[in-house]
Amino acid sequence: MPQFAPVRVHSGWYALHRLVRNRRRALALGLAVTAAALVAAGPGHDGPAHGHPGGSPHARAQHSSSDPVRRRPTAGAMVSAPVRIADAETVRLLRPGDRVDVIAADIAAEPPPGGEAQVVARGARVTKVPEPLEPAVGGGDGGALVVLSVPRATAARLAGASTTARLAVTLW
Repeated sequence: MPQFAPVRVHSGWYALHRLVRNRRRALALGLAVTAAALVAAGPGHDGPAHGHPGGSPHARAQHSSSDPVRRRPTAGAMVSAPVRIADAETVRLLRPGDRVDVIAADIAAEPPPGGEAQVVARGARVTKVPEPLEPAVGGGDGGALVVLSVPRATAARLAGASTTARLAVTLW
């Protein structure tokens, strides 16, 4: 009978020690165990997927059409409102991030001694000051555009005021 080297049975600690020495294997094993745990703990196929209001097409088909996704508009939702300011030179002073008040002076009213004007927006943040595409034709002051970040209700007031009044800004 030929001679064989003695058979040695190693305990589990030897395999663990060898695994720790090889960091790449340990990292791969850790990531695989973590991924398996996340898949096992994740949502089943019964409900809609997380992150999308309507869920998957399969989940949408299971839900009745009388159960729509309800979205409540937030009261403080900010929107971008492009506003034409009457004095183009004032707009040149503005930079993104500036805070301004927008004042509307009625065009049709005769100017009283004190000047009839009202504040349409308070503390609006300037988000963009676009460069004018071409100079005003005929030498008239056509104003300049500025984009303001304001609440939705204020944007509606700005749009309404711009049709009947000349708008001006004051810097904070």
